[in-house]
Amino acid sequence: MAYPTAPLNRPLRVAFLGTPEFAATCCQALIDGPHEVVGCVTAPDRPAGRGHKLQPSAVKALAVRHELPLLQPERLKAPEFLEAFRNWNADVAVVVAFRMLPEAVWSAPPFGTINLHASLLPQLRGAAPIQRAIMYGLKETGVTTFALQHAIDTGAILQAERVNIGRNETAGSLHDRLLAAGTQLLQSTLDALAAGTLVGVPQAERMPDSPLLEAPKLFRADCQVNWHATLARVHDHIRGLNPFPTAWTPGPEGPIKLLTGIPHPAEDEVRPGTWRAQGGRVEVKCHDGWYELTSLKPPGKRALSGADWLNGQQGALPAGWNEAIAGQS
Repeated sequence: MAYPTAPLNRPLRVAFLGTPEFAATCCQALIDGPHEVVGCVTAPDRPAGRGHKLQPSAVKALAVRHELPLLQPERLKAPEFLEAFRNWNADVAVVVAFRMLPEAVWSAPPFGTINLHASLLPQLRGAAPIQRAIMYGLKETGVTTFALQHAIDTGAILQAERVNIGRNETAGSLHDRLLAAGTQLLQSTLDALAAGTLVGVPQAERMPDSPLLEAPKLFRADCQVNWHATLARVHDHIRGLNPFPTAWTPGPEGPIKLLTGIPHPAEDEVRPGTWRAQGGRVEVKCHDGWYELTSLKPPGKRALSGADWLNGQQGALPAGWNEAIAGQS
C-alpha cells in the first residue's frame, strides 16, 4: 500500500470496523480525535442472555449514540454492503477485533485498511494474543498497527508500542493496559498517515532470532491445567486465562474454575494433581512443588477464596476427593 509522502492538510475520513468493547473504546478515541469517523461496520445483532433477546454489539451501541452511519452485513461480499461501504468515501479503514475481511473490503479505501493487533508482530499472530502472551510466560508484549493484506496478521508493520507484563499480571489487567496503548497508537498511526510520514515495514524484516509464537483461538481443552507441568507454567496458565475464558481442572462434582494462585516450590514424590489442605490453604501438587489456590469457582457456585472454600469443607478435603479425580488431571 502506497501512503502519501506529503501532508494532506485535512482530517482523514475513516471507516471503522469492529465488534466488542475493546473495539468500541478504540472507535471512541478516534471519534474524539482530529479525524472524521464516517461510518461503522459491525456484526449483526445476536441473541444473548436467558431470554435470548437480540443484543447489539458494543460498536453498534457507540455508532447509534453518535448517530454515525452503520452497516451490519451478514455477508461481507454482498453487493449491497460493498456499495454502501464505498459510498462513505473513506480515505482509510480501521479494523479492530473484527472478522476476516475479503479483499473487496480491505482494499476499497485509497489508503487501504489499518489493523490494530495486541502483540508485537510478527509474534503472537492469531485470535488470542493477550492470553497467549502470559501463558507463554513472556515478560513483554505490545500493540502493533499494520496494513491489512491477504494472510491474517501478516501485513507491513506501521507502528508498534512495547508493554511490559507484570510477574503476577492477569489477562484482564494486561488487556486494559494494551487497550490504552492501542488507542494512542491508532491515533498516532492515522496522524502519521495524514502528515505524509507513514511507512510500512515488511514483517519479514522484523523476524526474531527465536521461533515465532502463535496465538490461535482458545478452546475448552486449551484451558485445562496440566498439573504435571512446572509451577511457573501452571501459574502462567491460570493468570493468562483470568478472567476469560478461565483455567479449569476436573473435580468430583464437575470442572472447577481456577482464578488466582501462588507457587510454592518443594521437592517430594507426591503425584502431580494431588490436592491437600495445608495450614488453612488448599494446594495442588505440580511437577516441582505445590500450587496454592487463592481463588477458585466450584461448579454452580460463586468465586471463593481458597481459604473460604476450605472452611466450607470443615477445613479438610472431602473424603475420597483425590481418589475421585485420580486419572483426570
